[in-house]
Amino acid sequence: MLSHEANAQDRGQTRSMVISKGGIVASESPLASQAGVRILESGGNAVDAAIATNAMMGVVEPMMNGLGGDLFAIVYDAKANKLYGLNASGWAPKALTIDYLHKLGLKDMPQTGVHSITVPGAVDGWQKLADKFGRKKLKDDLAAAIRTAQDGFPVPEWDAAYWSASVDLLHTDDAATTLYLPNDHAPKVGDVFKNPELAASLQEIADKGRDAFYKGAISKKILDAIKRHNGTMTDKDLAEYSSEWVEPISTTYRDWTVYELPPNGQGIGALEMLNIMETFPFGQKDFGFGSTNALHAMIESKKLAYADIERYLGDPRGQKLPVSTLLSKPWAVERAKLIDPDHAACDTAAGEIAIGNDTTYLTVVDHDGNMVSLIQSNYAAFGSGIVPAGAGFVLHNRGGLFALDSASPNALVGRKRPRHTIIPGFAQNGDKRIAFGIMGGWNQAQAHAQFIANIADFKMNIQAAVESARFTKYTFNGCDVEMENRINSKVRDELTAKGHQIKVLGTFSSRVGGGQAVLRDFAAGVNYGASDPRKDGQAIAELPF
Repeated sequence: MLSHEANAQDRGQTRSMVISKGGIVASESPLASQAGVRILESGGNAVDAAIATNAMMGVVEPMMNGLGGDLFAIVYDAKANKLYGLNASGWAPKALTIDYLHKLGLKDMPQTGVHSITVPGAVDGWQKLADKFGRKKLKDDLAAAIRTAQDGFPVPEWDAAYWSASVDLLHTDDAATTLYLPNDHAPKVGDVFKNPELAASLQEIADKGRDAFYKGAISKKILDAIKRHNGTMTDKDLAEYSSEWVEPISTTYRDWTVYELPPNGQGIGALEMLNIMETFPFGQKDFGFGSTNALHAMIESKKLAYADIERYLGDPRGQKLPVSTLLSKPWAVERAKLIDPDHAACDTAAGEIAIGNDTTYLTVVDHDGNMVSLIQSNYAAFGSGIVPAGAGFVLHNRGGLFALDSASPNALVGRKRPRHTIIPGFAQNGDKRIAFGIMGGWNQAQAHAQFIANIADFKMNIQAAVESARFTKYTFNGCDVEMENRINSKVRDELTAKGHQIKVLGTFSSRVGGGQAVLRDFAAGVNYGASDPRKDGQAIAELPF
């Protein structure tokens, strides 16, 4: 036996990267990745493939994403060497206000039901992306999703688990029960689920564009559902909505530049966390991957960054947010001084500034080097739990993230967008560019920072960086933290001695989120793809043409 054959298996990752001179699509579903690849092979570009992949994800993973959710994207135009950001998150109905909910006797934002629904932005996002960058018609991009919704697909493992956990929520709405619980049961692994109503909605959008959703037949179904549940959304709330192009924000981390989208998303938290982390010698002696010192510094950096975004994050329109301060290196240095190397902080406060969980992520690189980092979500599994009868999709519950505190930058106001958890990421270093994302509510910013550290500090390839053991902390205070059991037990004991209250997760836990990534080496003209084993997905390369 040749020794290199055995040595090739001596590694810490479960999958190899997908490597190709052609395009690559990485998503949570092989069917969705294949839909994107077919678009690439038929002459479409990365944006066309991203729309096709996202549309298919709405079919095969309906609890996580779909027509009733929001969307964010970062697009890299290789020819122009320019990044574009798209914020396709929807606003609250004009009549949905703090006073209105208080009069209903509510003290906190509802997390499900009609008052958690904001205008879904995804379809307008598709239209904006297709109009600005697409080579194919929207009807071409949606064709595979339409066919699959009509003919049905066998339910995969993760989806079956998510589905069965949502039965009680789906039973709160008759249309949701009818659509998603055939024979009054959640589909099991391998059951074929058909959704001809969704196929019809997608066909309407393919034929008539975004107006079919916001002004046409689909909007009428949405408004009927809102009325049925005594909600406030009107035809004008839908018809007057528009997503917007935004300038990505960035910071440097070691020799990489990392990009996120500006608020109302939490991407700024990932950048601030990286700035704080940069004050520590990760990758050097005593700060190696998975070491006690490295993990302690990362967890404490997370707490500081998240304390700041909890206080200062909201919709930037109509108010001044301290974005430049939170992104600055001096701010990070001052915040880092608060980290005690020997003790976990259980009560982390935001810095003082004077100022005037359920998602899908996908990424695409095409053979020309155009790249898309796209994330789309219903927020919680099956969102609000409300389905517009006959439309084939559930409406999200993103409004649940608003605050009913009028002093908060995230205070509920009509026609305002809520604070958002879903964030697409992008990074570059010389001739290399990475489009990446990791899902999971408030897990995302901290997972982005860990991914970048894996690349920049611990010199992992993108597949190893996606699937390496992670920690997560969904709460904004306290010493609780969750981490996968692949993190050494001796290290966990040492962290516990510092005051961290650790909940040990499984080997590849959905709690730390699943991710996808693609990398383009422009000097070599080679693309790389990675897909997380924490999901049902796959990175797939297009065949040479």
